[in-house]
Amino acid sequence: MEDTFHQLYEKYHHDLFQFLFYMVKSREQAEDLVQEVYIRVLKSYDRFEGRSSEKTWLISIARHVAIDWFRKQKTIRQRILERFEWDQHQIEDDGQPLPEEIAIQNEQIQWIYRALNACSIDQRAVIILRYIQEMSITETADVLGWSVSKVKTTQHRAIKQLQKQMINLTEKEGLSIEKTGVE
Repeated sequence: MEDTFHQLYEKYHHDLFQFLFYMVKSREQAEDLVQEVYIRVLKSYDRFEGRSSEKTWLISIARHVAIDWFRKQKTIRQRILERFEWDQHQIEDDGQPLPEEIAIQNEQIQWIYRALNACSIDQRAVIILRYIQEMSITETADVLGWSVSKVKTTQHRAIKQLQKQMINLTEKEGLSIEKTGVE
C-alpha cells in the first residue's frame, strides 16, 4: 500500500494541487486540501474498484474535498455575521485574489482566473477539468458523476459566463479585448 500511495502522490500531486488551487484560489489552502485528499485516499483505497482511472477517482475526491471546504467557509461566515452586527459591506472582499496568490505569470490565464469568480462551483469545476486539466467530456462526466449532456450544458454556460465577466473586466479596467484574448 505504501508504494501504491507514493506512486499516486508522485503521479497526480501536481494535477490535484492545480485543480484545488483554481477552485479555492489560495496556494496555502490548496496545499492543505491536497493533504485532505490523500487522507481520504488512504482511508478508502481498498474500496477503489478501478471502474474509472486513478486520476478521475482522485479528482473526484478533490472535488468533494473542495465542496466540503466551501460549505465550511459559508458556515463560518454565516456564524460571524449572526454573532456580530457588522455592515455586510465591511466584511466582503472585492473578490480579487491577493498578489501572492497569483502563481501564474501568463496574463491571459490571470484574466481567466479572475473571471472564474463569476462562475458557480460546478461551472468552475468543469472549466478547470476541461481546459486546465485537459480532460475529455467523458472523463469530466466521470469525475463529476454527471451525464455527458450535463457537462456540455454546464461547460456552455460557464464559457458564456466567463466571456461576460471578461468583457466586464476589460471595460472596468479599460483594457482592450485583444489583450485579454476574449472573443
